[in-house]
Amino acid sequence: MNISKHEQRVLHELALGGAILHERGASGKIRKVTCVTREGHILSDCTLEVFQRLKRRRLIHSKQGQPYRVSRLGITTVRAQLNQR
Repeated sequence: MNISKHEQRVLHELALGGAILHERGASGKIRKVTCVTREGHILSDCTLEVFQRLKRRRLIHSKQGQPYRVSRLGITTVRAQLNQR
């Protein structure tokens, strides 16, 4: 599956234990997302557009309103990076 550099970076951080926190608007739609690494740092590559593409491709998922995490498909899609080898 072809994914962009920004999507790859977000998936990599999620695979290492990060999460995507989301805020919903009055209509119930997600209006703001924040990607947090396992160390607590904010990832600036995670925009609402990147989030929607990852969600549409089912690379991330949320259970019962919890923060979004990487799905099994997302883990198999992400390429290995230096600190993961």
